[in-house]
Amino acid sequence: MNLSKAEHFDVAVTGGGPAGLIAAATAASSGKKVILLEKNDKLGRKLAITGNGRCNITNFEPDVSDLVDKYGKNGNFLFSGFTTFGPSETISFFNSMGLETKVERGKRVFPASDISHDVVKVLISFLERYNVTIRLNSRVRDIKIKDSMVQGIVLEDTIIQADKYIICTGGKSYPSTGSTGDGYTLAISAGHSIVEPEPSIVPVRVKEPWVKDLMGLSLKNTGLTAYTGRKKIISRFGEMLFTHFGISGPIVMDASKIMLSAYRKKPVNIYLDLKPALDHDKLDKRIQRDFHKHKGKFIFSALKDLLPSALIPIVLNISGVENEIRVDELERSDRKNIVNTIKAIPLTFNGSLGFDWAIVTSGGIALKEIDPGSMRSKLVDNLYFAGEVLDLDGPTGGFNLQICWTTGYIAGKAVSFQ
Repeated sequence: MNLSKAEHFDVAVTGGGPAGLIAAATAASSGKKVILLEKNDKLGRKLAITGNGRCNITNFEPDVSDLVDKYGKNGNFLFSGFTTFGPSETISFFNSMGLETKVERGKRVFPASDISHDVVKVLISFLERYNVTIRLNSRVRDIKIKDSMVQGIVLEDTIIQADKYIICTGGKSYPSTGSTGDGYTLAISAGHSIVEPEPSIVPVRVKEPWVKDLMGLSLKNTGLTAYTGRKKIISRFGEMLFTHFGISGPIVMDASKIMLSAYRKKPVNIYLDLKPALDHDKLDKRIQRDFHKHKGKFIFSALKDLLPSALIPIVLNISGVENEIRVDELERSDRKNIVNTIKAIPLTFNGSLGFDWAIVTSGGIALKEIDPGSMRSKLVDNLYFAGEVLDLDGPTGGFNLQICWTTGYIAGKAVSFQ
């Protein structure tokens, strides 16, 4: 294609997800002529399904150091960005656009309407206000680079030229929404290295066949601890869900990245604590009280005050106790086995459901090759990256969308003034 016939803009943004939307809007609000390219037939497709359709916009963690810690070893990359456009600025931005927000348990921030499409609408209206050219069904096929400068990006039937380029194509999670790793290919073409992408915040498989009998059972206030051998690798507390393939829910998905990484080297064993608020002694005394209350009844009935009915036969089976035994006939050792099982139901980690079910991608463009103050490539002068395409990810609770808002805003500002 002939570059001399290419369309020209001040800024070309590739990817119409959260990072791309805010990057394009920010650049345009500074007076730049901006084009936003999206491979899907609509903008914000993945954003619209986040938070089970409610969109957990951010996490209202006011302390920057505590916020950075949530992102693990790569968190320091975000420190300067968070001081410029962190959770408070994100909330203020959406409020100023007419979107009311609310803070829920765990400092999670949602639109007051509980409708994720309202977040998308706000961002699109911002684009329209500043006359951003939006080009849907436009997948970037190639990127032309000469003398450490992007000369143009190639679409199916045309070339787009710009003074600055921002790539916000996401990672590989939920590929049905368009996140298929396109940005990694473009980054490699520009000379960048990629930290191997892996699924993160994803349901996990376990080997035990009995979990399918509990499919759909949700537990609150549950402890999860994972080990490789005798080494504890992670602990979480909160809600979880049994599925036909294994386990899911917030505490499982938060722990999935570390478990999956460890699993590549050694077997991983998971233990569920059904009563984390009670130590072994207090739980034993609680069970003794229940047994006294239900004296003469079968043990199955005596445990109904303590456990969901579907879990009781599983706990008894693991404990080696018969269902049909009466509480009066139970040996002290059997009662102790029940206590130990309730405090540590064993499961054997057997991998994850992969990118198709992962909420975010771990890995991506190596951060050492990106300037954290501007999101500009250190290899190509007029190229910037933002969002999930970078080697950045955090836990559930709004932390991953905050990566997109922060890096997208920083890139949008940088292309306006650099």
